[in-house]
Amino acid sequence: MSGNAQKKLYIKTWGCQMNVYDSRRMADILAPLGYRESDSPEDADMVILNTCHIREKATDKVFSDLGRLNKHKQKKEKRGEKMLIAVAGCVAQAEGDVIMERAQYVDMVFGPQTYHELPEMIIRATGERVVNTDFAVESKFDSLPQEHVPQGVTAFLSIQEGCDKFCTFCVVPYTRGAEYSRPVQQIIDEARRLRDSGAKEITLLGQNVNAYHGMAPNGRTMGLAELIAAVAEVEGVERIRYMTSHPRDMDQDLIDAHGNIPKLMPFLHLPVQHGADEILKQMNRKHTADDYRDIILRLKKIRPDINLSSDFIVGFPGETDRHFEELMQLVRDIGFGTSYSFKYSPRPGTPAANMQNIVPEKIKDDRLQTLQNLLFSQHREINETFVGKAVEVLTDGKGNRPSQLHGRTSHNQAIHVTCDPALLGQIVTAKVTSASATALTGEII
Repeated sequence: MSGNAQKKLYIKTWGCQMNVYDSRRMADILAPLGYRESDSPEDADMVILNTCHIREKATDKVFSDLGRLNKHKQKKEKRGEKMLIAVAGCVAQAEGDVIMERAQYVDMVFGPQTYHELPEMIIRATGERVVNTDFAVESKFDSLPQEHVPQGVTAFLSIQEGCDKFCTFCVVPYTRGAEYSRPVQQIIDEARRLRDSGAKEITLLGQNVNAYHGMAPNGRTMGLAELIAAVAEVEGVERIRYMTSHPRDMDQDLIDAHGNIPKLMPFLHLPVQHGADEILKQMNRKHTADDYRDIILRLKKIRPDINLSSDFIVGFPGETDRHFEELMQLVRDIGFGTSYSFKYSPRPGTPAANMQNIVPEKIKDDRLQTLQNLLFSQHREINETFVGKAVEVLTDGKGNRPSQLHGRTSHNQAIHVTCDPALLGQIVTAKVTSASATALTGEII
């Protein structure tokens, strides 16, 4: 296979920021083989569906997309051309054999821990169908090339992968494997390369990012708080965020970092999932609602203006009206600036999929609507407290009008700022003029 011949690569990504990161790295790996990213699958030489197993009917959506891709593949074959179709990510890991059986035209299925082996898999796929859902002995991070795909002024940097928590509703431990933390020096080197390619804000990523425990150059194990301090030393990196966290790993050092490290932004995404202790126990979360309240109290003591985000699941098996009211009370007690809320749906292979006392869909729908109404009102109220205030904005794109730029505040709110378009990619100070539940509007000071 020549590394010079230009080939078209189309990658479609579902799910978390880790999947977005993985897709970028797959493009990096395939670049030396002559693959260049294309905006359309129709004429691509290779199509990768990078899948997510978290949302409902994830597998159905994959097969729906595969059916459309097969039509493009057949057209290319009639012209004597080839199209490789690959399914990657968490659905591939969990249901690789099912995909290969139901969609005979799929050439490759591979899990999240194997994409550093893509060049070898492509060579094999010229003569056979490839399934690779092993958990590799060596870390995929050790085998990746340096980044070729620029991410812009905001960038994601994967520092930790996998999860050992085994929440009963979640497939991540089965699809991403055990917790693994990248060595500190690898992360600092990548942060510098991202800075050199224009990144001013870096978000440190992990399925359970605050469980990070990576090896420092001196042989000592470093936690997330220390790692953030080390990344903050990289000149030119102006902002640092991290996601996604688990309450059990929210230690005091990390809480203190929110007060001690100016580059660490006043925003935290900390999924609680529920507010009733009985349901949290059924979920195997290993924390109580009051444990979560205590973390937030300690955080607000250190950083009173911190903007909070969380995940919520309604309709988990066994959830009663009383349990749901306890969830609502937790939300009322804390107040969230952004949130993600879902109806529970079973994931094959997880303990919760076999639980009894299923909540009827109509009740799930009603509870989700009630919760979202409360959350949206909180989002609006919190955003409205910023009206008239000056905020620091990192501009990252064009706004709705020619004289506007889109950006993010320190508190991670989306904002449209009236200013000179030449300020794209800069940190500017803006006065907030109006607010909705989802975004702010402002003008440059």
